[in-house]
Amino acid sequence: MTLYPNNDALMCKIFSMTLYGKAQDWFHTLPPRSIRNFNELSLIFTKEYSSYHSIKKKSNHLFNMKNDPNESLCIYVKRFKAKKVKIIECNNSIACLAFRNGLPADHPLFRELIMGENLALIDSYDLAKKHSLWNKANRSQKLPEQLRKDA
Repeated sequence: MTLYPNNDALMCKIFSMTLYGKAQDWFHTLPPRSIRNFNELSLIFTKEYSSYHSIKKKSNHLFNMKNDPNESLCIYVKRFKAKKVKIIECNNSIACLAFRNGLPADHPLFRELIMGENLALIDSYDLAKKHSLWNKANRSQKLPEQLRKDA
């Protein structure tokens, strides 16, 4: 790495090849294009693996996630995904249950997830996206009706 100190992309790639085990798992959870240079990568790595680092979160920490009543379903899904990515070796079955349980009990998606077949987490995300699109279309359809009533 000392041969190419000015080539950030190469240094990041070489650095990733030196990792193994949990450190390599952590590296692969980083979102694409989230690291701009080697200094940023080394800072993030140091924070993740320094002796001052807080306790590692496990899959069951996702049960603390709740869909805020003032929050759209899309935002909840994004928050949930962001939190899940930070959990190394996250159990997808637990994550799927936590995702469902974070929804309000009267939410149509919650009812569909609890009454339907056991879906994989990715399928639950897809279903949430469909519900978001349906809600958006429903709201946009109601807007012209409201304008006609007000006129």
